[in-house]
Amino acid sequence: MPRFAANLTMLFADVPFLDRFARAAAAGFSAVEFLFPYPYRPAELRAQLDRHRLDLVLHNLPAGNWDGGERGIACLPDRVAEFRSGVGQAIEYAKSLGVPRLNCLIGKTPEGIAPAVVHDTVVTNLRFAAGELAKAGVELLIEPINTFDIPGFYLTTTRQALELADQVGAPNLRIQYDVYHAQRMEGELAATIARHLPRIGHIQIADNPGRNEPGTGEINYRFLFAHLDRIAYAGHVGCEYKPVGTTEAGLGWLAWAQSSSPSGARA
Repeated sequence: MPRFAANLTMLFADVPFLDRFARAAAAGFSAVEFLFPYPYRPAELRAQLDRHRLDLVLHNLPAGNWDGGERGIACLPDRVAEFRSGVGQAIEYAKSLGVPRLNCLIGKTPEGIAPAVVHDTVVTNLRFAAGELAKAGVELLIEPINTFDIPGFYLTTTRQALELADQVGAPNLRIQYDVYHAQRMEGELAATIARHLPRIGHIQIADNPGRNEPGTGEINYRFLFAHLDRIAYAGHVGCEYKPVGTTEAGLGWLAWAQSSSPSGARA
């Protein structure tokens, strides 16, 4: 069975954020991820991780004004200094929290700027980020996002992400493969993951339609989890979905995933 990480931005959202660590541990998770740690001091987060014996496997670089609708700033030519400052901030959190990988949301393509300028900005920013993260022993991820949920997002398909990574040319730059976004944009989930497994640093899941828990939509997660075992995916699978009801009430999928595992390993 794959190793699962509870996404604390989306799961257990009926309680304050710092209370979600306890709920994740009680539900059987041994790892967590979330979008942004920056509203909290590293010591606050470290205390929750230690108290509940949880590993933090992923968070994102700062992504601009999230509440204002921004979804990353790596493609914005007039925000390069802000992006570089955010890289430094993310590394400090990663060091404090023992995070092995950071995700960079590229952002929405700006209007009125030549595509070549936008592209060069992305490549330059990713080369800088990958270099700084490499010094800290941290992996950099880029994530394709579907354009139904976020119209205008710069990075939308696995193929585009691979081509971008080739152009950046950093050995610590890999892909965050979100099954939900990939299903909406391109399908071919199992074959794509298997074909590009060495270049995938992290996987996230949610069903489609609705972005709800596995088993609520069209994606055959029983097959997909077994497939990840067959191809020896060794990373975590981030549970980045919106529960239909309470998180605990929707964890039936985790019970059947564990029951199908020879070891019955903890998430």
